Amino acid sequence: MSDEAIEYPVAAREPHTRSFHNDVFEDPYEWLRAKDDPRTQTFVSGQNAYTDARMKPLAGLRSRLFDELKSRVQETDMSVPTRLNGYWYFTRTQEGKQYAVQCRIPVADPDDWTPPTVDAAAEPGSMPGEQIVFDGNREAEGHDFFRCGGIDLSHDGRWMLYGVDVTGDERYDLKIRDLSTGEDLPEVIEQVSAGGCLTPDGKWAFYVKVDEAWRPYAVWRHRVGTPASEDEEAWREDDERFWVGVGLSFDERNIVIGTGSKTTTEVLTLPVADPTGGFRAFIPRREGIEYDVSFACFEGAGEDGGDVPVAVVYHNVSNPNFQINVIDMRRHEPPYDLDEGTVVAAGSPYGCERGGQYSAMPVGRPCHAPGNPSILDGARGLGIEGIAIHRHFVLLSYRAEGLPHLAVMTKNDAVEDWKAGRPWRFEEIRPKPAAALKQPYAERLYSIGSGGNPSYEAPRLRYSFGSYTMPGELHEYDPATGEDALLKRATVLGDFDPKNYVEHRLWVTARDGEQIPVSLVWRPSVCHPQIEGSPAPMFITGYGAYEVSMDPGFSVPRLSLMDRGVLYAVAHIRGGGEMGRAWYEQGRRLNKKHSFEDFVDVTRALQEGGWADPTRTVANGGSAGGLLMGAVANMAPNLYAGIEADVPFVDALTSILDPDLPLTVTEWDEWGDPLHDAAVYDYMKSYTPYENVPTAAERLERFGTDHFPKIFITTSMNDTRVLYVEPLKWAARLQEPEVGADVVVKIEVEAGHGGTTGRYKQWEEVSYENAWCLGAMGITE
Repeated sequence: MSDEAIEYPVAAREPHTRSFHNDVFEDPYEWLRAKDDPRTQTFVSGQNAYTDARMKPLAGLRSRLFDELKSRVQETDMSVPTRLNGYWYFTRTQEGKQYAVQCRIPVADPDDWTPPTVDAAAEPGSMPGEQIVFDGNREAEGHDFFRCGGIDLSHDGRWMLYGVDVTGDERYDLKIRDLSTGEDLPEVIEQVSAGGCLTPDGKWAFYVKVDEAWRPYAVWRHRVGTPASEDEEAWREDDERFWVGVGLSFDERNIVIGTGSKTTTEVLTLPVADPTGGFRAFIPRREGIEYDVSFACFEGAGEDGGDVPVAVVYHNVSNPNFQINVIDMRRHEPPYDLDEGTVVAAGSPYGCERGGQYSAMPVGRPCHAPGNPSILDGARGLGIEGIAIHRHFVLLSYRAEGLPHLAVMTKNDAVEDWKAGRPWRFEEIRPKPAAALKQPYAERLYSIGSGGNPSYEAPRLRYSFGSYTMPGELHEYDPATGEDALLKRATVLGDFDPKNYVEHRLWVTARDGEQIPVSLVWRPSVCHPQIEGSPAPMFITGYGAYEVSMDPGFSVPRLSLMDRGVLYAVAHIRGGGEMGRAWYEQGRRLNKKHSFEDFVDVTRALQEGGWADPTRTVANGGSAGGLLMGAVANMAPNLYAGIEADVPFVDALTSILDPDLPLTVTEWDEWGDPLHDAAVYDYMKSYTPYENVPTAAERLERFGTDHFPKIFITTSMNDTRVLYVEPLKWAARLQEPEVGADVVVKIEVEAGHGGTTGRYKQWEEVSYENAWCLGAMGITE
């Protein structure tokens, strides 16, 4: 990026071997794991100084990108008020302030669920009756890093439980504030997991401690107003694969523990009426089975006209893409069994006929009613993702054709169907396209999801809706009447017009014949993909792990890339959840290489199809997506001009071999257990980036060119998910003379896995990263 001669900080090579399963690996940079070693600190500061020097020529571009982003954001704004118990809650942002302010006003009319009108430009706390609940700017004073680890309130709104992390290590200090006075109680619960809950009366708090490997493993009980030293352990998870969380059931009748590995879950409950009692399993765990429970009351559904308490269970006992059972809780006390109850909805079994082996299928009919088996037949990648039971309606989240969907029905209809033994007859929520777009719903690449319905009593549901080209919207939908009201559309300032951008879905055939969905977005006036002789510079991203789906969504920073002629691409590769459970199964453990191969095959297909220019293609991924970046850099370096790897999991085998490191044992379900299984060890070693970086001579022999993409790496010294040592070791290897890679590393000293906090700091960070990506494409204006 500069003609100026700048030298890398050289990492010393020291003898160190890793020996497992008769394999010996020489690891000369393992010494960087000593975080407080002066040599490590010198290497970190040297890398940052080198990166700063290399990035100086792009300072003007970075500044312009930041100014463009800032000019498009409504800096002083507020959310739509949401009703919870006796208050309307909303969030304010103010120009010049890094953090949001949580506020509330009392509910004036208990029968009125229409959000009140609040002046978005007013100072927090200045409206009649308005109270500041939590001011992130005030709480962050004196800290370079600040993150709130969740807020929970008592039913009357007086007591607030909240957590604070000021280092980025995801360990939170829990505090309890009396909102009637604004003062914190003297007790502080130190260095625990995020989250926790208060009982509705505000007398008890439940929270989760972490073990030496920083795994959330034990639920503790705290009596509000007493020292934390008097707290008691309420429940413990001894299986090191499982993470633990605690909260209230939606109807606030039970304190609920959720414990789970990557493939097995269990729910335990304790009645709110007996907070000092013992938790018991609602349905005992079964290896490889996942489930969740929603509690409801079917009013008047009994044979005698009485109420029927039910558990609505979401599980994968007999369907890998999940189904919904309703259990009549009058029949017996817990524990229950996952085979009990009436099936009211089920995902498609397609793609999973052969023990999780995904098979390609023709596109089926639109899934307008997931409870209707005739409509499920032929749907590709359809899986149920969740169920929410409200007092007046039932909301179903599901996925088909690689996109999320929402469906709803009234609670009365659900009760009637259940009594009649019928599947639940959901209706899909299909928002009308924005007038500015004039694009049919079926042709859109959209995301739709629950938009925050914190109150069990709410008569209408809220949902969010958006796409790559359309800013997010918040809607309110009445299941009884079908009335759909737009509550708020995100504001994008300046000359933004959604009609200036195009979004498109195509399917790429991978090397094994599988069809991979790909999302493309661009601005036709400056980007002309597939026009002969003018393939576009391309920014392509992916993730492909943990069954996480990369769903469509609007991004203000992305506009600056597309306005400069960049084609934005998302490869929805296996290992994610876009196409149902089998899509995930085919991209993990001993199938993990499918994720990397899919990404390479998508990139190559877009280049060979005339969409993208190989000399101006930049790839991006973070965390497990950073592992993806490292792998594709080794597998197909000739396809990429540059690669941005954010907090990359590139020394995966070393980490997964050490059960004493944070997260390792819990990760064995995702990657396999190389410590005890030689086959897993060999398979992981064949793809982990750090072990497989090719030298220039090896690249020339394998690819006919010694080209290697420019690499931009980000990491944080306090990251507890992907330890800083992984990207630093990888950088040291890439910077070796025989490899000859052009590498810059940006290391945050006061941050964690998610990078910096504060919205202006985050805007500066994304502008920095996007400037590097544009520079790697040859775009510097």
